Amino acid sequence: MTKKCTGCGALFQTEDPNKEGYIKKELNDESLVCQRCFRIKNYGDYQVIDKDSNDYKKMFDVVKQKKDLVLFLCDILNLDDSINELNYFEGPVILVLTKVDLLPKSVKINKLNDYIRKNYKLNVNDIIFISSKKNYNIDFLLNRIKKCQKSENVYLVGNTNAGKSTLINSLIKCTSNKSFNYVTTSALPATTLGVIEVRLDNHLNLIDTPGIVNTDNFLYNENPVVVKMVSAKSEIKPRTYQMKPGQSIIIGSYARIDYLSDMKNSFTLYLSNEIKVKRININTNDYLRNLKCNSFDLDEKKDVVISGLCFCKITKEAKINVYVKENVKIYQRNNII
Repeated sequence: MTKKCTGCGALFQTEDPNKEGYIKKELNDESLVCQRCFRIKNYGDYQVIDKDSNDYKKMFDVVKQKKDLVLFLCDILNLDDSINELNYFEGPVILVLTKVDLLPKSVKINKLNDYIRKNYKLNVNDIIFISSKKNYNIDFLLNRIKKCQKSENVYLVGNTNAGKSTLINSLIKCTSNKSFNYVTTSALPATTLGVIEVRLDNHLNLIDTPGIVNTDNFLYNENPVVVKMVSAKSEIKPRTYQMKPGQSIIIGSYARIDYLSDMKNSFTLYLSNEIKVKRININTNDYLRNLKCNSFDLDEKKDVVISGLCFCKITKEAKINVYVKENVKIYQRNNII
């Protein structure tokens, strides 16, 4: 019988080290994880696997037709219209907003809940905010799963790096069963390559699916060093700048925001604490202007989101140019905070 890697779900193979599921022949009988997962877990050494994003989309579409309960996971820092996809599932859906531990403690969960219900028309059984890292709301989510499930199978879906595998590991810990093998997790996209099933008890079988790969996310095709730098690891410390006409904000070596309006304004950045930010004169510094320019004419109280990198809360009407690498999604939304 063909074995699967318990870490990423890929089928074992012994022929090509550059393809998913590779393991040395002499280790095939005894190993539980592939060579790639072993190196991620033990050395933080991430190997990029070339896999067609359409393969992930096909798995996602199959789950849509199921009558089983679906947990639709979304990273709270990258909330966008993609959550409208959950309206097309046949079975019941719980929207799970992950990584809330990264938000400033001043942010109130009930206000986030109101924001989502007001700005998105969602057909869901529940909206639950969690932190797998801090074990926040995990027990509550488990109870809701048991009340909403239609069969023993419960599917986890969402964009890549939304935290599906990390959530499964948290749910495993809740069972206090030490015999489970944990699912491979990392800050890098597309860690899970195939379907992984984890039976928590006689009545609950969690099915982790590979995340939908967003080619318009800043992290797509970035090297591991940049991904680790950009991915927030602890509570974000917002950085507020009182912007005057003719000023720009430089976000690391990754993005530039030029402020073009003729009145003072307030910009607050939410991003990894490790990224350096500075304010410069718009006319005397062309740094990062070689990147693609995206122009926005914003109403008051809008966020500008650079998918996978950061979002900027702007209080007044504003004309801005945002420079970032080609094909990265930049969009506006009402202030989430």
